[in-house]
Amino acid sequence: MKTIILAGGLGRRLSEETALRPKPMLTIGEHPILWHILNIYAHHGFTEFLIALGYRADLIKDYFLDFYAHSADITVRLATGERSVHATSPPNWTVHLIDTGLKTETGGRLRRLKAWLESDQTFMVSYGDGVANVDVRALVAFHRSHGKLATVTAVRPPARFGALRLDKIDKVVGFAEKPQVGEGWINGGFFVLERKVLDLIPNDETVWERGPMETLAARGELMAFRHEGFWHPMDTLREFNLLNELWASGQAPWKTW
Repeated sequence: MKTIILAGGLGRRLSEETALRPKPMLTIGEHPILWHILNIYAHHGFTEFLIALGYRADLIKDYFLDFYAHSADITVRLATGERSVHATSPPNWTVHLIDTGLKTETGGRLRRLKAWLESDQTFMVSYGDGVANVDVRALVAFHRSHGKLATVTAVRPPARFGALRLDKIDKVVGFAEKPQVGEGWINGGFFVLERKVLDLIPNDETVWERGPMETLAARGELMAFRHEGFWHPMDTLREFNLLNELWASGQAPWKTW
């Protein structure tokens, strides 16, 4: 099963970091968040990816074309240009890097990849700027069990601010920097889709989260896989720093590989 990663947006809310590089290339630890996302899928046995490129597509292409320069020791014989890579366990991934346009919306990017999918093929989609400890195999099994056209992973929204507990005279008696809030569900990405959903996307200007998803929901063709575990986007500098702190602590919840 192929997995599409939407990696072409401008990342305006992180303009401090994305002025020169696309958001999927912002690093958590020593690796881009895109590397982390691919590892989440690969851990569950899904290793073929279609990367939908747009803004600074060249940087993502360069990263994969010279992948081992970022992750392994290399010997270069200058006289011949021959290179030897000393990688102990190289990832067994197939990565298709496809330019889907600079200003194309999320739905339009999916539409442009239609030719890369076989007829009646089930495929997965994820955003290139969030991580989770989603059980991807359970997600796919859930999708196959209900027989509908689309599944979205429903997640608890992360708390953007610490939670205060106050007593009767407004004295703070407790504070918690909660990773998730306890109520409500939101779109967490990690979709499983049937190829027929692409027929609902008319052009490059189509936003996947509006018309197509709304139509699927209205027709009863959109199901939700409830994920109670960790999920976190990287939309702001604060969230970028938080994910880096979790990784540095050695306790990153999404590191299941």
